Amino acid sequence: MTGRIHSIQVGLPQSEHADCPDNTTQQPWTTGIVKRLTAGPVWLSRHNLAGDGQADLVHHGGIDKAVCAYPSEHWSHWQSLLPPTQLSGGAFGENFTLEGLTEKEVCIGDVFSVGSAVVQISQPRQPCWKLARRWDIKDLALQVERTGFTGWYFRVLQEGTVESNAPLQLMDRPCPEWTIATANRIMHHERENRTATERLSLCPLLSASWQHTLRQRYHHQTEADPQQRQFGHTRSSP
Repeated sequence: MTGRIHSIQVGLPQSEHADCPDNTTQQPWTTGIVKRLTAGPVWLSRHNLAGDGQADLVHHGGIDKAVCAYPSEHWSHWQSLLPPTQLSGGAFGENFTLEGLTEKEVCIGDVFSVGSAVVQISQPRQPCWKLARRWDIKDLALQVERTGFTGWYFRVLQEGTVESNAPLQLMDRPCPEWTIATANRIMHHERENRTATERLSLCPLLSASWQHTLRQRYHHQTEADPQQRQFGHTRSSP
């Protein structure tokens, strides 16, 4: 299996003064979701791409979420919601905009070579309110979750340089039963399926945070409220 990097985006946390170009009335907010296109080779370390960072280090970034990836194949679905001129690399705050790989085709634990680096899929992305606020669409994070068009995260097994148009070549697939689509379905749509919840939580290559959440659910412990993540600081769209 081979995909391709359509584009690479990086960005450091900054204060945003409006969610949309036409909206100048909102209070500033700090986020790293706004990424800029980068050309040429970029260094990929264990923690992130050179020039990239996150504002909320509790919920974003870290070894298991070094790189956020999103399939460009989903742009056609979102063109009725997002400005066509903005449906390009980084529209969903991702670092790698990909071609040829989707949630139905890749699995937790998949190892890919890309440039001189080696990366491994760690978990689906769980979009938060910052994506919704960026585009001024209050339920956008929820819509992303419901469609399953979430993208995913890579951890870095071998540091190296990456660049746009580089192929991602599958090197190993240790967990073929756990596609990103399947993991999304269990986390978001089959909350009462305790057997599937337990099995996914025991996947050793799943990120630590997802394992923890699924084990809490399996043992009927209190989970974080998903609506706080989805709607935390959004505002109603006009």
